[in-house]
Amino acid sequence: MTMPTLSPNSATVTTATLQQLIDTSDNRLAQQLTAMIAASVQQASSQSGADQIQSIAHIPFQQFQLDSRQLSNNDVFILLKSHNPNYQKSRNYLLQAAEKAAFVLSEMDPAALISEANTPLKMDGESNAQQQLAALPCPILYVPNIRDFLGSLIQAYLQYQQPVTLPKVVAVTGTNGKTTISQLVAQLTQLTGMSSAVMGTAGNGRLGALVQASHTTGDALAVQQFLYQMGTENAEILALEASSHGLDQQRLQGVPVSIAIYTNLSRDHLDYHADMEEYASAKAKLFDKAHFPDLTHAIINVDDEHAQIMLDTATASDLTVWTYSLEPATSATFVAADIEPSLQGVKISLRTDFNDKTVGDEKTDIIEIVSPLLGRFNVANLLAAIAAAVATGTVAGTKSATDSNVDIGRIATAVTQLQGAVGRMQRVSSNDGCFIVDYAHTPDALSQVLASLKTHCKGQLWAVFGCGGDRDAGKRPLMAQAGLTGADQVVLTADNPRTEDPNAILQDMQAGMSAEQYQRTHIEPARQKAIEYAVSQAGPDDIVVIAGKGHETYQEINNVRYDFDDSVILQQALAQAGRI
Repeated sequence: MTMPTLSPNSATVTTATLQQLIDTSDNRLAQQLTAMIAASVQQASSQSGADQIQSIAHIPFQQFQLDSRQLSNNDVFILLKSHNPNYQKSRNYLLQAAEKAAFVLSEMDPAALISEANTPLKMDGESNAQQQLAALPCPILYVPNIRDFLGSLIQAYLQYQQPVTLPKVVAVTGTNGKTTISQLVAQLTQLTGMSSAVMGTAGNGRLGALVQASHTTGDALAVQQFLYQMGTENAEILALEASSHGLDQQRLQGVPVSIAIYTNLSRDHLDYHADMEEYASAKAKLFDKAHFPDLTHAIINVDDEHAQIMLDTATASDLTVWTYSLEPATSATFVAADIEPSLQGVKISLRTDFNDKTVGDEKTDIIEIVSPLLGRFNVANLLAAIAAAVATGTVAGTKSATDSNVDIGRIATAVTQLQGAVGRMQRVSSNDGCFIVDYAHTPDALSQVLASLKTHCKGQLWAVFGCGGDRDAGKRPLMAQAGLTGADQVVLTADNPRTEDPNAILQDMQAGMSAEQYQRTHIEPARQKAIEYAVSQAGPDDIVVIAGKGHETYQEINNVRYDFDDSVILQQALAQAGRI
């Protein structure tokens, strides 16, 4: 993750030992660390090795590192297994780290890594590997369950340096909407008097001062360091995006998530997850108190077909479950009973129905809300954010959601001041026509964006988009069909081709297209030229959506990131065409 170093300054850092962390941590982490050390002692095959590992608890160290390139003398190196392990690389990392580290905690069996071949070890091979391990300059602990408590361990170290109060965390998961909802939660809580911050795709930090991130959910070290920094800055609320990768790899372990939000699930990341069921199961971990013991509230979109697994998990964890819906007939906690869209935003009749054991007596209200956010799907995003803003008040100690300290009317008033996330239905000014940049990069997201804008369009609706390289190729024709179904005119172009030929990606996207669809399609591999073409061809009553990259300020081609910002390129094209 690209972000500044957030751990205490090395000049002022005090060394620590695992035993000191055990002595100053809560009982759960202390038990985990004690069990880790005991298990490691049992795994040592020689007395000398056992003596070396047993002393690990009292070895002073500076800090934890997950990247061997960042390792300094007397740091602790955490060797984690990648999704597609390269055992030779991992072995090299281990050997390099052993030269500097105070000790190494390895998720992978170090004896297997030390072995010459990546095959099951024979008895003599195992003995030889153990001897090589014992000869290394620092102890190596095999901790196969390290992810179960890695975040807590890192946070314990940070708190040992200087105790701070961590912010309460609102975590958002789902295929689409995570960035917008997390930023809306931060804005609403800030506008109603709470100090807030965000962490996710569009950047990390306090509102108005975000640092660009390279991953939706950073690694465990980056997440814990950022959480700690927000604590030092007295942030009361942290709204973060919880990706399926991050949840599956336990990168959020130890994060004090109080409120969990589920948006939706559609085809994405099937190059990582085996199928949609596995994808949904990864998302459901966010609602499981076994993973996040600080959970109190679950906020779930009941309009989504995969909502039930989230509801079941949240109910099994005995959470306060609030639901939201865009269907007026649905008996959800937060319902958009009426929606009036315009190019200036949307008017919403919000019906709230608090009728659960945590709130008390049933209370149903209708509140009129004016939102500056474009698109029907942003109404759903807004409902989730309003629910979270209400829940932050109850988490902070208010007895119920109907108390004055959690005034929904006050939150509704703040909605008029909201700003959409950068690159999410972001309108770029023009003298005529309507030009929008959006991050939609899945078939479902693109369909929703186009459907939302179609109702506003007096002329033709244009969609300019592509598909990323080195990713799920199966969604490429689905993306094209989503664009052709929702838009009148389509321009297919490059996204982030990465190491693939853009023309090959575009060829995949055209699979199954009809003659009629080809007539409405313009193919231009160069993204800048594609944007310029749409600007030059669109009429004064047309709407043009540049989709797929949103907030990104680069285009990745053959492992090189070149400066490329859709909103900047669009502004230049509009100026060139005399439309601004």
